[in-house]
Amino acid sequence: MLRAEGLHAGYGRMTVFRDVTLEVAPGEIVLVLGPNGAGKSTLLKALSGLLPPQRGTLSLGGEDVTGLGAEKLSRRGVRHVLEGHRVFPELTVQENLRLGQLARPRGRRLPDGEVVDMAARTFPILGDKRAQLARSLSGGQQQMLALVQAWAARPDYLLCDEPSLGLAQSLVPDILRFFRDRAGEGMGVLLVEQLVDQPLTIADRVVVLRQGRIVAEGPAADFTDRAALAELMLGQVSA
Repeated sequence: MLRAEGLHAGYGRMTVFRDVTLEVAPGEIVLVLGPNGAGKSTLLKALSGLLPPQRGTLSLGGEDVTGLGAEKLSRRGVRHVLEGHRVFPELTVQENLRLGQLARPRGRRLPDGEVVDMAARTFPILGDKRAQLARSLSGGQQQMLALVQAWAARPDYLLCDEPSLGLAQSLVPDILRFFRDRAGEGMGVLLVEQLVDQPLTIADRVVVLRQGRIVAEGPAADFTDRAALAELMLGQVSA
């Protein structure tokens, strides 16, 4: 289990979120909702080791991993897909997927062809474009590549920041299906989104973050009242 307890984090002397306690179990999808500026992206950075916590602890499988840093946490099975379709634009699709495996022990890496086949089974367009430069892909295709690149390392936990941001609505179901399938394989998923309706259909639990604090959490089925959820997220009832 990936667990944060009493976590505070921010930048310099500024604290962005305070006293956050949450956990992600294997095979579980936890959806983090909240308005802009709530601290969602900063939370993911703290959980993946990109940002050292100011206070609190982070544990993985019961072991204290507070302050280990992103590289060591990645090798221990925590991968973070940042917002904005982060791929290597001047490398081909296949080369991007090869880099995704570097966090795996050398003896457990798959042959390049198997990694591409795995990507093509998930998002067929990536198989068709395996030899093309990543910069030639559409934004949605780059997001697919970023997700499969992270998956290529076979992490135990996948943290993903706004995966549907800027995508055509027709692509969102495919992206969300990717997370549901990974959870079905036993991977824990922590998903940050501003969209509500579609991500709620795949989530097991929801955490609502506002002004740097958790204001509600529970099973996804408890958050089907959109007006009540808007009030939790924004502090006001939606029109």
